[in-house]
Amino acid sequence: MSRLTDWWQRGFRHGVHPPDHKEATAAVPIRRMPFPDEIVLPLRQHAGAPARCLVSVGQRVERGDQVAEAQGHVSVPVHASASGTVVDVGWWPHPDGSQAEAIRIAVDPHSAQIPRPRLVPRWEDLDPSGVRAAVKNAGVVGLGGAAFPTHVKLDPPPDRSVEALIVNGAECEPYLTSDHRVMVEHPERVHFGIRIVMQCLGTSRAVIGVERNKPDAVARLRATVPDDLDVEVVSLRVKYPQGAEKMLIHAVTGREVPSGKLPIHVGTVVQNVGSIAAIAEVFETGYPLIERIVTVSGPGVVRPSNLLVPVGTKLRDVLAFCGGLTDDARELLMGGPMMGTPQADLDAPVLKGTSGLVALTAAEAKPRRVYPCIGCGHCLDACPVFLNPSLLGKQAQAGRYDEMVGHSLMDCMVCGSCSYVCPSNIPLSQMFAVAKGAVRRGARREPGGGQAA
Repeated sequence: MSRLTDWWQRGFRHGVHPPDHKEATAAVPIRRMPFPDEIVLPLRQHAGAPARCLVSVGQRVERGDQVAEAQGHVSVPVHASASGTVVDVGWWPHPDGSQAEAIRIAVDPHSAQIPRPRLVPRWEDLDPSGVRAAVKNAGVVGLGGAAFPTHVKLDPPPDRSVEALIVNGAECEPYLTSDHRVMVEHPERVHFGIRIVMQCLGTSRAVIGVERNKPDAVARLRATVPDDLDVEVVSLRVKYPQGAEKMLIHAVTGREVPSGKLPIHVGTVVQNVGSIAAIAEVFETGYPLIERIVTVSGPGVVRPSNLLVPVGTKLRDVLAFCGGLTDDARELLMGGPMMGTPQADLDAPVLKGTSGLVALTAAEAKPRRVYPCIGCGHCLDACPVFLNPSLLGKQAQAGRYDEMVGHSLMDCMVCGSCSYVCPSNIPLSQMFAVAKGAVRRGARREPGGGQAA
């Protein structure tokens, strides 16, 4: 692989340029949010198998205690983010709109909320399997939104070598600035996490990709690179979805990940910058992932903020700390406006993968009339993975999901670029998400169902 900076001007083809709307929180320092009266910890808040509950009603737990264990390799444990008493284990509103089994903990108002003393792992003395075990036991997942268990990505196939670690600091979603603030306020922690991950993966090179609309983050990261680490900080063009793994890899290496393949097939592993910082914290403090930085922004919130929030805090408590919603607020998204999930219940909690909450007013959330496709081709020009959204949309409307698989439906990232540019206001991205879910459910019913698996 040639020097990564030789490639950065190439970027990636297609994509869109929505307004970034980051000005409200880009310069706002991270603040710690006070502990709420109650936290709710869903057992299903990461990709893979949900965790299995280990506690019972009436049991006292301390901040950082494990309350649910991982089930299988692609799973992680869940830990109490506050000291208190378990008051219920049952169904609770989940941010994805469903009901999920969750552990409710009444927070002790008199507790100092200091986690129990913990043995801090000495990463220098651990082999790769030991590092992965420590990361898994701490419940670390991808903090960019997908919440994929991090230890799995640190375990590449034995027949594949990692030429470079790519750290994703693009944060291309409008409004969100949580990764931005991590890079500005904790660059040394980012580099420490990179050091650990590089040793675990057996690679000697890393690159941090950051969009140009974060010049202070680029400067801070460059100024703090340790002399003994081969780390490049690459300033990328501002384009959505720059933060998608395949797009970021192409932007910084010039390589394209083939359809159906993973980053490791082109010699790379991608980690979100927040996940890298979380790994560093595990080996600095021994504490598990029990809190995360959340951007609260949008024209519908009174006081936009970047907050350090205990995992399991209800959305209504987060919003209340930010002054509440404006009178004309109409929609709350978990995540950004391109890929975020509309929230139906403010009792749903912050998850490990919650990067932001965006409140939109009636002006932004105004329903739009959907018109027939006019065949303009804008969606083809926008799709970063070169699909034909117009054709897929017509197949989705007819319920021809098998045909959609044949036209590479499963390569769709549901990034929303096609929906963003469609002059007919066709909700293409949402239709593709439904279709992919239907295909996956069909594959589970009929093992060996081809690409749907």
